[in-house]
Amino acid sequence: MAPMKLVVLGAAGRMGRTLVTVISETEGAVLSGAVEREGSEAIGQDAGLLAGIGTSGVLITDDIDAALAGADGIIDFTAPAASVAMAERAASGSLVHVVGTTGCSTDQDAAIAASAERTPIVKSGNMSLGVNLLAGLVEKAARALGPDAFDIEILEMHHKHKVDAPSGTALLLGEAAAKGRGISLADKSVRVRDGHTGPRPEGTIGFATLRGGSVTGEHSVILAGEGERIEISHLATDRAIFARGAVRAALWAKDRAPGLYTMADVLGL
Repeated sequence: MAPMKLVVLGAAGRMGRTLVTVISETEGAVLSGAVEREGSEAIGQDAGLLAGIGTSGVLITDDIDAALAGADGIIDFTAPAASVAMAERAASGSLVHVVGTTGCSTDQDAAIAASAERTPIVKSGNMSLGVNLLAGLVEKAARALGPDAFDIEILEMHHKHKVDAPSGTALLLGEAAAKGRGISLADKSVRVRDGHTGPRPEGTIGFATLRGGSVTGEHSVILAGEGERIEISHLATDRAIFARGAVRAALWAKDRAPGLYTMADVLGL
């Protein structure tokens, strides 16, 4: 069977270079295109050389149409507006679209979901196996430990260059907790505390965001009760875990029907 031809968006960035490396190491996948924004100094460079794995024969380009020609799928860790536009392109060309982009608005999520009616799209706030297993545990814990007895707080820390908060992973974990309790996260989340806030509203899910240094990603879900506290945590030390998950998602989605999928679907969770 021919390998799946994948296009990496943002190929010169940290995640893009990691994706190029992981694709080269993955049986059944091959890099067929590498895209960067117009004006990038990386345009014209070999994507493999830039990633440190040797010549790949794929030059980084800002011509998206040329990069997508003959491709089977797109892996996209870019920005919300770019991912919305790419979802439409993927749908028009019947290409698998793996979206690791975080920070999408409700309208942007809806636009991506609309494109998924015509092509398989896998979208997740985190592509790692560990985080998605964590989300499953959080859902079960939230269901078992009711809001009368335990409060839920989600703490996350990332590197100083991250531009959205809370992180997509923190929101994924918040959604898992909300699902476990049968509530809407939008109605029950607390994103900011400052000044005289009064007592903690019962049943809410709180978020705390830290930024600094080169932290790849750290997340803890705290269930705090009277006289006891449960903490479930995940620490990421290498971006390759997200890249491996994204490539796995692309291969999984190759022969799927159109639809909006998550990593829980890919991993059978």
